Amino acid sequence: MKKILLGLIAVAVIAAGGYFGFDLYAQRRVTRDVEAAFEQVRAAGAKASHGKIAFDTKSRTLTISDIATESGTQSPVSVKIASLTMTGLGQPDAARISAGNVEFSDIEIGVANPTPTIASLSYKAPRITVKDYSGPAGLPQLPASSSILELYRFGLGQLASINASSVSAPNLTGAMTFSAAARAGDGAGGTFDYSGLAIENIKDGKIGSSKTGKMTFTINQQAAGKPVKMTGDLANIVATDIDVGAMAAMFDPAKANDDRDYRVQGHVSAGPYVISVTPDAATAMPGLNMRIDGVAIDDVRINPSRMQLPALLAMIPPPGSPPPSPAQARELLEKISSLYSGAGIGNAEMHGLLIETPKGPLKLSSMRFNFEHGKIGELAVEGLDGNAPNGPFKVGRFALKALDVASLMRLSAQFAGQKPSPEQALALFPMIEGVEVKGVTSPYKATGKPVNIDVFSLDWGQFVGPIPSKLHLIAKMAAPLDAADPQQQALVAAGIDRMAVDADLGAAWTEASRAFALEPVKLDMAGLLKASAKLTLGNVPREAFSTSAAESIGAAAQIEAGVIELTIHDLGVIDLAIAQFARSQNVGRDEARKAILDSIKAQDDAIGGGNPDAAALVTAVSQFIETPGQTLVIRLTPRAKAPVLQLMQLLKTDPQSALAQFKIEASTGL
Repeated sequence: MKKILLGLIAVAVIAAGGYFGFDLYAQRRVTRDVEAAFEQVRAAGAKASHGKIAFDTKSRTLTISDIATESGTQSPVSVKIASLTMTGLGQPDAARISAGNVEFSDIEIGVANPTPTIASLSYKAPRITVKDYSGPAGLPQLPASSSILELYRFGLGQLASINASSVSAPNLTGAMTFSAAARAGDGAGGTFDYSGLAIENIKDGKIGSSKTGKMTFTINQQAAGKPVKMTGDLANIVATDIDVGAMAAMFDPAKANDDRDYRVQGHVSAGPYVISVTPDAATAMPGLNMRIDGVAIDDVRINPSRMQLPALLAMIPPPGSPPPSPAQARELLEKISSLYSGAGIGNAEMHGLLIETPKGPLKLSSMRFNFEHGKIGELAVEGLDGNAPNGPFKVGRFALKALDVASLMRLSAQFAGQKPSPEQALALFPMIEGVEVKGVTSPYKATGKPVNIDVFSLDWGQFVGPIPSKLHLIAKMAAPLDAADPQQQALVAAGIDRMAVDADLGAAWTEASRAFALEPVKLDMAGLLKASAKLTLGNVPREAFSTSAAESIGAAAQIEAGVIELTIHDLGVIDLAIAQFARSQNVGRDEARKAILDSIKAQDDAIGGGNPDAAALVTAVSQFIETPGQTLVIRLTPRAKAPVLQLMQLLKTDPQSALAQFKIEASTGL
């Protein structure tokens, strides 16, 4: 029994010695590996140091204190970590390590002169926790440059190299100071604070979701030598389906020839967002208070070959540089247009905008747009309310259709340093395919009466060069009449103090048939008349839409008149015209009507001659004037080919011969 007991004691002693020996071995090996990682950073020209290293084999917990690194660049990037603790440490392979839990405490990151206008930028976080971590075994190589683009590329590259179930930071604070180039005044700068940061499901360069509970900022600068303070508050920042590797491609020159589209983000939303600017009586600068209830963006995509940010920013001259030459400006605008053409947004929306101004609040219900390869499908603004100098105004909806931003920038590049010719300016027309306005109410001068636009919609397209060969206008609006305007005095005198117009006008050219048609043409002037028309032209060549005056005039000689139809329904315009004539002649209305009819009949022979169709037209017009409320219908059909230019000349010199070119049908009816 004694021997057995002594044997057990011997085994325990040996085992304990082996355990502590292994513990010491593991401690030394981990220390050696950590030292090798820091030496790797120093060998690249950077500074890297640390404090105590401790490793617990039972829990596989590594603790490193007082970590400090600094890049060897002229404008250094520094990182300080008071303590790094990795629990459940493992090494799946020689290049990567894993840990069940990683915790950083008291982190500080500083950047000197990241941009020409920022002298310093720093971030601090009391604690960052990472769950289920897997990443590179060595310390990351700090970037060779402290430029903001290089820092973004470095940060995104590091994030793409790690996997984790979650990363959280209860608080993160930052500070920046402006450089003299920013001209913001001595000591100008700002602070920003983030709370409730959480990133989840990081794997293979992609992030499942990112959340920030709140971000606040304060910026202090000077305007006209006086201090100005801006504060902001943005809450509930959420993003999902983030591709970090795709984002990094924008900063990687090696991706300059990658012409594929990458989806970088599925959805992002934030709000409310509040900004305030402190008023300054000394500078007469008004205060500003702005609030946005929320913003949302879906399906963001980029093309790395067109969105190379380093190449673009390298072309931007630093503050204080002389203005760029026209050639440099054109090259820069070309780069910017390429940047636009490399972006795509499925949908972007802002809602609930409120801006407090000295004249009262400006409100906007929503703004939406989508973006594809440099082109906005539709930019729509809805629910705009504000105050004009003469009173409040409202806009129910304003929309631009198919705005080609990239092509607009490229065209602007051609005009850099020179004034465009009229022909060149016409090239701007195809950049927008239409405009729509609905539900507008605006004060008319100082009358206290509103102008109303129920709908105004203008679409154009089917371009022949820069000239559209298809147009469609819909307009329904009403406005008060101005008694001080000589052109409106007759209507006001007749008791009409408001004019309402409802119009629907269309025009289209068909290249295959060389036919041009004005259809529909409808006009409703409330209380006066309703009219509709149709006009067709034949043998219209493509050259008729040329920007060259000589070419278009030459083509116009080939155009032939087609069928012309006109329908007018009198709602009061005849009585109004007779009343105006009666006042001008100082006679009664019946006498004025008779005088007009006599004048028409007196011209019957001169206009109609031996043409019975022309005589029928004069008779129908007389009946239309004689009896209020009539409908006049006129149809002109060419008897043979009738060149338009010749007809226009005949109308000036020989109206009878011009009318003889057409078969005329005219009638009236109630």
